[in-house]
Amino acid sequence: MITGDADASSLADELPAHRVRLAILDDHEVLLDALSSWIGANAPDFELVLSASTWLELVHSANFPTDLVVIDFQLKEPVSIEARVRTCRAAGAKVIVLSSLDSQESRDRALAAGAAAFVSKSVPMREVMDVARRVMGVALDASVAADWRALPVGAISHSKPKLSAGELEALKLYVSGYSTGEVAAQLNVQYETAKTYLRRVREKYAKVNRQASKKVDLIRRAAEDGYLL
Repeated sequence: MITGDADASSLADELPAHRVRLAILDDHEVLLDALSSWIGANAPDFELVLSASTWLELVHSANFPTDLVVIDFQLKEPVSIEARVRTCRAAGAKVIVLSSLDSQESRDRALAAGAAAFVSKSVPMREVMDVARRVMGVALDASVAADWRALPVGAISHSKPKLSAGELEALKLYVSGYSTGEVAAQLNVQYETAKTYLRRVREKYAKVNRQASKKVDLIRRAAEDGYLL
């Protein structure tokens, strides 16, 4: 339940030097609008820079990654909560998962994937934002976010490189938040083999004129090609 709070003066007195850049992902547009309006009116210490109703809309936005992403657990898109949380974390954002399905299983899945908090949609928005403040109570590191660049209009190519089975599995694990060493362990191969898989993935994307030199580039390519499942 979303509740109003017309007086934001007490929050304004405690504004941090850095306003938290916030993104919201929810495919219920009425709820998305309500969340956005409430935050704009009652949470001056947050800057809502991105409201998205689809996963691709979020990751393709020029404003992604943000400091914090609030994600609805239950999206209609076939992208798991684990993939969504790990992708946001790999891009440098912290994640809060909101859900109307407040079960222990959904809570465990979100937190195990790396979400900083799991909050029921039944709680008032003021409490949701209090959780967000606790999550963002540490110094923010904008260095990762600064590396994410929006692609020029028309720059996205639909040419999909042909990846070997090992290269594809390494890519899926890597963009889900695993380090190269962890990718090697998951695939039961040597570190150098996993490193070679990822190098070849980058080279193959480059050959079809799709930037993939950085991890954030690979995340976008994987999202475009349907590998974040």
